[in-house]
Amino acid sequence: MVEKWTVDQVNPEAVGISSLRLERVRKWLDSQVSSGRVPGVSALIARRGRVAFFEASGIADVDSSRPFTQDTIVRIFSMTKPITSVAAMMLYEEGLFQLDDPVGLYLPEFTKTRVWAGGDAVLSQTIPTERPMTVRHLLTHTSGLTKGSGVDPTGFMQDNPVAEEYRARGINFHGKHGTLSEVISRLPGIPLLCQPGTAWNYGVSTDVLGHLIEIWSGLSLEEFFRVRIFEPLGMNDTDFHVEPSKHDRFAACYRPLEDIRVSQDGTKDESTANPTGYRLFDGINDSRFIRPAGTFSGGAGLVGSMSDYARFCQMLLNRGQLDGKRLLSRPTVEYMCTNHLPQNRDLPAMNQEAWNSTSYAGIGFGLGFAVVVNPVKAHLIASLGECHWGGSASTMFWIDPKEDLFAIFFTQLRPSNTHPFRREFRVQVNQALID
Repeated sequence: MVEKWTVDQVNPEAVGISSLRLERVRKWLDSQVSSGRVPGVSALIARRGRVAFFEASGIADVDSSRPFTQDTIVRIFSMTKPITSVAAMMLYEEGLFQLDDPVGLYLPEFTKTRVWAGGDAVLSQTIPTERPMTVRHLLTHTSGLTKGSGVDPTGFMQDNPVAEEYRARGINFHGKHGTLSEVISRLPGIPLLCQPGTAWNYGVSTDVLGHLIEIWSGLSLEEFFRVRIFEPLGMNDTDFHVEPSKHDRFAACYRPLEDIRVSQDGTKDESTANPTGYRLFDGINDSRFIRPAGTFSGGAGLVGSMSDYARFCQMLLNRGQLDGKRLLSRPTVEYMCTNHLPQNRDLPAMNQEAWNSTSYAGIGFGLGFAVVVNPVKAHLIASLGECHWGGSASTMFWIDPKEDLFAIFFTQLRPSNTHPFRREFRVQVNQALID
């Protein structure tokens, strides 16, 4: 009989982690609240199949003073992307598509999409695609698709005619502009930002992938996630909205008191960098996440609890299975966690947009995750092949197969580059390892 994986904590020393040094992690969590950075936080550290640390601090909702707890439900936003990528690869293993299949094979409108000429060209100045956009391009964000104009809440710069057209045509997945199919149907009429396969651009690629999952499976993305991933893994709190019975566990989302000003080169104005204090961004009672979703965004649509995401991470660390339920094969998971950027380059060498929160030097991209390819260049204590990603409300996770470890950090503050939570949390986790 397979032992059921739980978030019950074990003696940290049993998994090579110092109990004494974990006190530093606990104090760091508390300091995020006491310093006025955020109202509430939580963190989980697991190693060798067991949870060594799982703590929360502060409050989830300022108005009600409700505490931020281990079972608080948060907006995971772009931490949806790895789940969508796993869903796609499950269907890949079933033989429903090949990674180098043209997207136009399933969405014929994309066969007519052209590429913006770039530079100072207006949107109508386009050139033909040199190669078709493929499913692999969607998984690696090298499709030529981007996202709306302006500095979005994740901190990414979007300043070009293509991004402006996304905004003009309502290319967002918040439920105000139609179903997933309807929003995706407007994309082929907008030129690509660049030739497929030539640059890494954060954008709506994973949302298109989510729609392809619906086409391949015959299920809505919501139903596929529920039946094929959430139920098998026991992820009972993860969904595209918060059920009424769980509203009292849902956290409000905040933003800094002062808006962070970002220059055209993507750097922060020092007068507003890392401000303390926060104000409401998305309250509990009026949040779109308390109602059933109108659009199932595979890129940023999910809410969930820490325990749920821990089960997802442990499944990946187990190379595709948890509690006897196998979602993917070992070779597929390892392939997903390999850098797939052309010539094995890193993100800065492939990126056409400015990054604000980090240079991302030494970081590549696999099929749905960022992948560490050069820890020294990345200025990170990390293992080669470590996979990670985050969400725009300052959530993050990483999975380190070499250390047999994963760690997750939750809070609810946008944009995600307001404070260096992710690098600070990494230091706290790594300093606690003793073998």
